[in-house]
Amino acid sequence: MSSQVQLFTVEADEEGQRLDNYLLSRLKGMPKSALYRVIRKGEVRVNKGRAKPDRRLQAGDLIRVPPLRLSEPRAVAAPGHSLVQYLEQAILYDQDGLLIINKPAGLAVHGGSGVSIGLIEALRQMPGNHGFLELIHRLDRETSGCVMVARKRSVLKYFQEALREREGVKKSYLALVQGRWPKNTPVVDVPLKRFLQNNGERIVRVNDEGKPSQTRFDVLESFPQATLVRAFPITGRTHQIRVHALYKGCPLVGDEKYGDTPLNDQFRALGSRRLFLHAERLDVVLPDGNSLSVEAQLPDELQNLLLELRKSP
Repeated sequence: MSSQVQLFTVEADEEGQRLDNYLLSRLKGMPKSALYRVIRKGEVRVNKGRAKPDRRLQAGDLIRVPPLRLSEPRAVAAPGHSLVQYLEQAILYDQDGLLIINKPAGLAVHGGSGVSIGLIEALRQMPGNHGFLELIHRLDRETSGCVMVARKRSVLKYFQEALREREGVKKSYLALVQGRWPKNTPVVDVPLKRFLQNNGERIVRVNDEGKPSQTRFDVLESFPQATLVRAFPITGRTHQIRVHALYKGCPLVGDEKYGDTPLNDQFRALGSRRLFLHAERLDVVLPDGNSLSVEAQLPDELQNLLLELRKSP
C-alpha cells in the first residue's frame, strides 16, 4: 500500500500519452481495473481537475494520485544464455533511439498469459539496456522477423503516430500459402473483428462489424500445392495476413490456428515445423527525415522448405 499521495509532472518527451497508459507504466503492480476505478471516481487529478482515462497529457501537466494498494511487481524470468546470445546477433539496426531486432519464431514480443518472458523483457535484462525500452509494434509469437523497439520516448511517439497515420512505415512479409493464389487478387479488402472463445483463446474473423483491413499480396513463386507471396499490410490488424489469406482460400502453411490440418501434415513431412510467415523488411522514414531500409534474412528452416518444394515435380 502506498500510504502517500503521489505527484507526477509530465515531461516534454512524454506529451501525448493517454493518462491511463502513463500511470500504468509508473504504478507497477497496479491492476488496470483498480486504476480505472480511481480515475472514474475522480480521485486522480490532472492540474487539480478530474480527467478521463483517455485524456492526452501535455508537457507540464501535474498528476495527483491518491494512496493506492499496489501488489508486488511480478518477478520477470531471466533470459537463458542461448536467448541472450541469439538476440545479440539478431540486432539489425541500433541508432538514434531506434532498435530493430530479427525476432525468432516461438518468442512472444512480451510476457504474460502463460508466457514467462518475451522479447521486450529479455532485451531489458541484457547488458547495456537499462534505460527506456518499449515495443513500437508487435509480431505474432509464431512469426519471425523485423520488430521495432524504441530506446527513447520521443522515438516511440513518432513511430506510433506514423503507424496510426499509415505514413512513413512500410512493412513487407514473406508467406507461403496453401494452394494457388487466385488470379487478379492483388489486394484483400475485408473488415476483421476479434472474438474471444470460451477457452479464452483470441481469434479473428472476417466480419462486417469489424475494422477496415487491407493487405496487398504479390505472387513470387508457385508450387503444385503452395504459393510463395510477399504481403504488404496496409492496415495493422491482429492476425491480418493470416486471416486475409484464409479468406481467399489459401491459409498459411504451418498455421495451426487458421490453417488446413491435413495439408499442414503433408508440409510437415517436408520439414515444415512452424508458421511460414516472416517479417522480411521495414522501410521507414526516421524522425530526422532520412529513409531507412532494414531486411531480415529468411530463416534456414523456411529456406529449406522452399528448397524441398522446388525439388518436387
